[in-house]
Amino acid sequence: MSDLGELRQQIDGIDQELVRLLNQRAELAREVGKTKAHSGGPIFVPHREHEVFVKLGALNHGPLPDAALRAIWREIMSASFALERPLTICHFGQQGAFTHLAARLKFGESVTYTHVESIATVFSEVEKGHADYGVVPIENSTDGAITDTIDAFLATHLRIINELHLRVRHHLMSKVPRDQVRRIYSRHTVFGQCRNWLAANMPGVELVELVSTTKAAERAVEADLAEGAAAIGNSEAATAFSLPLLASDIQDNPNNITRFVVIGTPERAAQPTGSDKTSLFFGVQDRPGALYDCLLPFHRSGINLGRIESRPSRRRPWEYLFFIDLIGHQRDPTIQAAIQELSRNTSTCEVLGSYPRAEQPLNE
Repeated sequence: MSDLGELRQQIDGIDQELVRLLNQRAELAREVGKTKAHSGGPIFVPHREHEVFVKLGALNHGPLPDAALRAIWREIMSASFALERPLTICHFGQQGAFTHLAARLKFGESVTYTHVESIATVFSEVEKGHADYGVVPIENSTDGAITDTIDAFLATHLRIINELHLRVRHHLMSKVPRDQVRRIYSRHTVFGQCRNWLAANMPGVELVELVSTTKAAERAVEADLAEGAAAIGNSEAATAFSLPLLASDIQDNPNNITRFVVIGTPERAAQPTGSDKTSLFFGVQDRPGALYDCLLPFHRSGINLGRIESRPSRRRPWEYLFFIDLIGHQRDPTIQAAIQELSRNTSTCEVLGSYPRAEQPLNE
């Protein structure tokens, strides 16, 4: 017991020093905020965040894993945002939705969150200045692109400031026992990601699509017990609505990951970090070999394309726009030259943003 008391005394001493140092860091963050207020600089700086995490990884020799250290520092940085200037983050879906979870893991507990019922409204809130940044899903590793987000970029001047990945875990939740479930509510993409499990374990059960998983949990709570209503969503939704979990991790793909992007005004764009991604879209001219000519500059320059997606332009029938992600920053001379060559072969070409690449899911 004397050894235990001595160890605890040492921990208390370290805690005292940590509090002193954290407040010293907070004072410096406050001074940074004053400088930014004078110069008009953004509070959230993605390339600076990336730099901090890279340095932390180099300094860390355990036993704390890097992921734990990053989580601690995210809250420290979140508190610093509040000292510099309060931030408002708008996201799609209510508290308990996957996008809310992604936003909270990205920006921490010391910022203000507002939620809206559509992805297009997130863009609108940021454009109007009602929120500093927005968080929206853009791609799922199982279902592909989130078309509402892709389409929203066509009608906005906002840019992608950062990206983040979230490992998606789906759970069946209800007030009634599993054998009494007659109807399940969730988002259509969630049903797609749990298709095989539902067919094998809940045959004949009615699947009702709603706008979000939190709306599904809300509906399951409000329904009469005789309805046998259940919902599929994440564990935070189950907690928020006091719904018991009937089955956990029911997604068909155990490596199901959703990619989210942080959107903001162009002046808040990220500078190069050495580990970046660039997103852009372009329209092809109506002639044979047009798409080949558009992609050729990237092939010749050895630029890796991480994704290519097509969408109707909505300007004239059978005209398409192509969205691509490439590895690197638009300020890199090689990428800059390739984009300039691309623009000569397109009817329209617009860079949606360059930003630090997400290395791993935030909830690993």
